[in-house]
Amino acid sequence: MAHLVIYLHGFMSSPHSIKATQTLEFVKSNYPDLAIEVPKLANYPAEAAAIIEALIARHTDKKLRFIGSSLGGYLSTRMCERYGAKGVLINPAVRPYELLMDYLGEHVNPYTQEPFLLEQKHIAELVALDEPKLAKPENYWVLLQTADETLDYKLAAEKYAQSRLTIEQGGDHSFKGFDRFLPDIFRFLLQD
Repeated sequence: MAHLVIYLHGFMSSPHSIKATQTLEFVKSNYPDLAIEVPKLANYPAEAAAIIEALIARHTDKKLRFIGSSLGGYLSTRMCERYGAKGVLINPAVRPYELLMDYLGEHVNPYTQEPFLLEQKHIAELVALDEPKLAKPENYWVLLQTADETLDYKLAAEKYAQSRLTIEQGGDHSFKGFDRFLPDIFRFLLQD
């Protein structure tokens, strides 16, 4: 059975983010026959999850694999748990419903220029998407940098303690030097 890799970008990001672009270029050069999707996720959690579910429904003949950054890591965990998939998470959000309480109000996505209003109901949507317990921690590889200015890396280190963990000192929320991990990321994801 062929694989499908789904790359999920973070909050207020897009398929045109640096990591998403690097991932697509890597696949094109090294795995030209591999199916990869980088969906444009909605700014609202339930809508974003519905977009991913609709994409999965179109590929029932493939083994699912996820790469998720920040909030995309949170959503990847949800999908990995639901579908028994493998995932690589980059500085993943663990409790975004707590973090985004400070972001309630109006925003403009810097990539898409779409204005949106983050409300309390969206925090509830995030809570509903939580996967507090991992059925198969071995299905995850989590890449963390300690100087992440947005998320406390220790939360992810704790949640994914039974998974493969790479913790680098320094760096930032974007995960500096992400592209150097791409060969190993795809070896991990495509190994059955």
